[in-house]
Amino acid sequence: MTPAFPDPHPTTSTTPEVAICEVGPRDGLQAEDQIIATEDKVAFIERLANAGLDTVEATSFVSPKWVPQLADSAEVCAGVRHLKRVHLPVLVPNERGLDRALAAGVESIAVFVSATESFARNNLNTGWQEALATAEKVTSAALAAGLQVRGYVSMCFGDPWEGRVPSDDVLTVARRLFAAGCSEVSLGDTIGVATAGHVRELLGRFTPEERTRLALHAHDTYGQALANVLAGLDSGIRIFDSAAGGLGGCPFAGSATGNLATEDLVWMLEGMGIRTGVDLQSVVEASRRMAELLGRASPSSVLRALSV
Repeated sequence: MTPAFPDPHPTTSTTPEVAICEVGPRDGLQAEDQIIATEDKVAFIERLANAGLDTVEATSFVSPKWVPQLADSAEVCAGVRHLKRVHLPVLVPNERGLDRALAAGVESIAVFVSATESFARNNLNTGWQEALATAEKVTSAALAAGLQVRGYVSMCFGDPWEGRVPSDDVLTVARRLFAAGCSEVSLGDTIGVATAGHVRELLGRFTPEERTRLALHAHDTYGQALANVLAGLDSGIRIFDSAAGGLGGCPFAGSATGNLATEDLVWMLEGMGIRTGVDLQSVVEASRRMAELLGRASPSSVLRALSV
């Protein structure tokens, strides 16, 4: 029997609720060499939706040449179309990807850019200015088609090729995405080098209104993800990305390890008296099943603890 933990202890400064964007089915699986069957991806998304996650990033319409794991994006979209209550954005890299997403009947997309030139060259095969211009074009076309658009900014806290990333560069890119029409922008610690102080410094550069539309996307490479979430909460962030079971990494940045595990995030937030609307045990079961399919243990501390 699962113990009745975490025991919630809210404080007077605790926000009553936050939103979690579950990225496991896309950002989590994209770096996995083990190809997961379409029906298992659909079942994974269904389990996450049934766990109470309101936003589940379903897949990406990137070229199968670059990310073979997501070659079945249209089939996955068709398989989850019955999940009407859940927001199911898909990532698109360019206008060709948008055309494929529209043909698949999606209602929401995400675009992605980098805060650094080197990562843009290695990940997108173009300069960051050109990548940003493409994202702006895709956003404009998607909005004209009646879609919602989210923006991602990678390498906001550090880059494996360039090292430190100037906060001014992150501000410039994020504000360009806001100006283009993105409803929210996720700031990614792609290689997991951020610390709580760095998170506070960067977020403090944005206006209070901007922070209501920012999300924090943490990786746990150095074990700092939950500390960085706390710093984000203190800075007014109310949207956090995570992946069930700590799935993920980045196929174009070798030092990047898994995303912050959804189980670990929910455990901490619920323990602080912050509502997530997520059933922890249901997420654990979804993650356990995916770990079995991948043939390896999950890095999630909470999943391991609840599996004893």
